[in-house]
Amino acid sequence: MLKKYKPINQKVSNLLHGADYFPEQWIHQPEILDEDIRLMKLANCNVMSIGMFAWSKLEPEEGVFTFGWLDNVLDKFAKNGIFAFLATPSGARPTWMSEKYPEVLRVGANRVRNLHGARHNHCFTSPVYREKVTIINQQLAKRYAHHPAVIGWHVSNEYGGDCHCDYCQNAFRSWVKNKYKTLDDLNYAWWSTFWSHTITSWSQVESPSPHGESAVHAMNLDWQRFVTDQTIDFYKHETKPLKKENAELPTFTNFMETSEFSGLNYAKFAKELDFVSWDSYPKWHDQDDDSQLAAWIGFNHDRFRSLKDGQPFLLMESTPSLTNWQPISKLKRPGMHYLSSMQAIAHGSDSVQYFQWRKSRGSSEKFHGAVVDHSGYENTRVFKEVRNLGESLERSSGVVGTRIDAEVAIIFDTENRWAIKDAQGPRNQGIGYEKTVGQHYKAFWDQGVPVDVIDMDADLLKYKLVVAPMLYMVRSGVGEKIEEFVREGGTFVGTYWSGIVDENDLVFLGGFPGPLRKTLGIWSEEIDALHDGQINSIKTDPNNHLGLFGEYEAHELCDIIHLEGADALAYYQEDFYKGHPALTVNQLGKGKAYYISSRNKGNFHLDFFTKLVDESGVRKVIETQLPEGVTAQKRTDGEHDYIYLFNFSREAKEVELTDAEYTNLLNGRSVPKKVVLEKFAVRLLKRKAK
Repeated sequence: MLKKYKPINQKVSNLLHGADYFPEQWIHQPEILDEDIRLMKLANCNVMSIGMFAWSKLEPEEGVFTFGWLDNVLDKFAKNGIFAFLATPSGARPTWMSEKYPEVLRVGANRVRNLHGARHNHCFTSPVYREKVTIINQQLAKRYAHHPAVIGWHVSNEYGGDCHCDYCQNAFRSWVKNKYKTLDDLNYAWWSTFWSHTITSWSQVESPSPHGESAVHAMNLDWQRFVTDQTIDFYKHETKPLKKENAELPTFTNFMETSEFSGLNYAKFAKELDFVSWDSYPKWHDQDDDSQLAAWIGFNHDRFRSLKDGQPFLLMESTPSLTNWQPISKLKRPGMHYLSSMQAIAHGSDSVQYFQWRKSRGSSEKFHGAVVDHSGYENTRVFKEVRNLGESLERSSGVVGTRIDAEVAIIFDTENRWAIKDAQGPRNQGIGYEKTVGQHYKAFWDQGVPVDVIDMDADLLKYKLVVAPMLYMVRSGVGEKIEEFVREGGTFVGTYWSGIVDENDLVFLGGFPGPLRKTLGIWSEEIDALHDGQINSIKTDPNNHLGLFGEYEAHELCDIIHLEGADALAYYQEDFYKGHPALTVNQLGKGKAYYISSRNKGNFHLDFFTKLVDESGVRKVIETQLPEGVTAQKRTDGEHDYIYLFNFSREAKEVELTDAEYTNLLNGRSVPKKVVLEKFAVRLLKRKAK
């Protein structure tokens, strides 16, 4: 059976390749458009995202619309076989609007309204802003919803931030009242007797403020939930006139990288999108070894792919060369652009898109990387690399819509992340949630094991192995779901600082890890936070059933636990808790639940998860041991597997391919049983589906 999703739009059957394009910046030089189209075709680009910050060119005065320049662009695109994601311009309002209607501008947490300027400086609740957005989107939809070049709506851009104006305060109060119904329930959930902050009227509900209330953690959580809901509501408001004009045209917005942005619950937001896209800007080459960063970017790709149950996503922004906003704007080394772009495809993207097509001449992004430099030539290193990638993408059309069948899931939950960072303990100078999740993920990346990255509400029963690092918050029903997963034969891995609070950030009484205690078969009595530079160590029991052997350094966090049915596989070697269990396993029903008590250095995660992959029967992409810095990823249509081999190290590596017959995806030639990957190299392979 073929296992494929439909293309993003039926007009385009190939992988998408293109960039954010700003023709409105070059209206005074009309020859630029024709030259850009020539260069787009030369670079094998087939789609551009346009219009996202063009409001002042689309509506230079209130109620006065000028679409001639955009007509010209889209008509020329259509004649030349180039498509467009047409953006709504709400990410940056025109100056006339801010001057006439200052309420559209955001109010900060300090309760001071912003001046006009920057992007995303608008209130999602403002009736005026919503009205103006509706008007411009209606105009765009009526004119372009059936244009032959338009294949989707890029709605706004990188939604984020919050507003604390009176409109938003009233909306927050209504949201809170709707959730809790009574003041008694609100006060209990917020534990507001602390510091005598009991609320006696709904009018007393306020958003968090640096000079007001910010220590009620449940309130902080609810504010972040409200911001997500209000942003989603605004997105739905934006898309309504677009869908009314042409319901078949997909709508989406671009999400942002995990370590850079945590403001919105993307798992909830994704349900409203026709497909997910995200913007990736790794700081390549800031270390001697790029594999650690490559694994983290792989984690991000997998997270965004998993948001819609494995549906292919789009890499909506990346840079073909450098950024201009990172602390160090370093060029990609030769080969890295091709390698990192193919990494996105391998993890489930059906596109490679750039910011930006042509470098701006002025303002804040004039030195940001682009396909076309200020020189305007095609004979640059960057343009040649983009063209080369475009040729490979064109020859890889069979990959479009294929799936990734992951048997492993890692729980990375946004609300859990919010709560951990607000918890005030045990390590306020660095709790390291993202870093911890990334370390667990990399152990699978090193083995070439595909992974889904899910939130705690996702279905678990389709996986063989589920890992939940630092599941501090356990929402209602989640503990029972994890127990069912284990009883039905799954393998679950929990860690220190798990099962501490419920969805209101209220601690579980009766012992940690709360609703996970029975499943894990342990009781956590205390957790020790180590100062930077301090270490403990753990040593495996020589008779442990996994055959795990060795001693590992523990640092930063050490959970002091007692066995309640579980068996110890390793023990602490130092301090007053020497001899306490540091790694445990609990047999429950048909499955097993493991608990990692300490944050461990070195090869612990790779050694441990290598054993668990074998024990749980998880399949690797290639049944071989991959060299350090090399990973493998697979997409499949049920008939053929599309295999990607990556070398993110700085030296050549050899990989054995003895588990199947492989051909080169790009030219169909047979591939030898041993292949050599030069530094920053990737091989695109094909085999019969396993």
